[in-house]
Amino acid sequence: MAYKLPVSVLVVVHTATFDILLLERVAPPGFWQSVTGSLEPGETPAETALRELREETGIRARPEHLVDWHHCNRFVIRDEWRHRYAPDVSHNTEHVFSLCVPDGQAVALAPDEHDAALWLPQAAAAAKVFSWTNRDAILQLREHYRGNQAGTPA
Repeated sequence: MAYKLPVSVLVVVHTATFDILLLERVAPPGFWQSVTGSLEPGETPAETALRELREETGIRARPEHLVDWHHCNRFVIRDEWRHRYAPDVSHNTEHVFSLCVPDGQAVALAPDEHDAALWLPQAAAAAKVFSWTNRDAILQLREHYRGNQAGTPA
């Protein structure tokens, strides 16, 4: 079995008015999150972010529109996902990105990963996600958007 790398990305997809795209995981149900995914061997975090955006939402972003926050979170891998990693791995390092998209951006879900999508205002989105790293990124989004006007629509 090939184990997942304990390095991932978190991509907060939002509009210019800070409506946030959330995806509900197929398993476990009720877990809402932004776009996430693990690096594959040889990928950079930015490449992973662009790939995961395509795979999970159908959004094909241009690299220059992806905002790299140059910030990483380190957290304990949840017990229900630990089997995906080598036996001695207990923590993951997550690279944070954001992407501004136009209002009304269409989303095509990957049915094996997510079964619902919704757009919520920033505070409501932060309250709905299950991950503290996702909540914190949503709450810090305005700060990163102001400082990085490269976050123009994809």
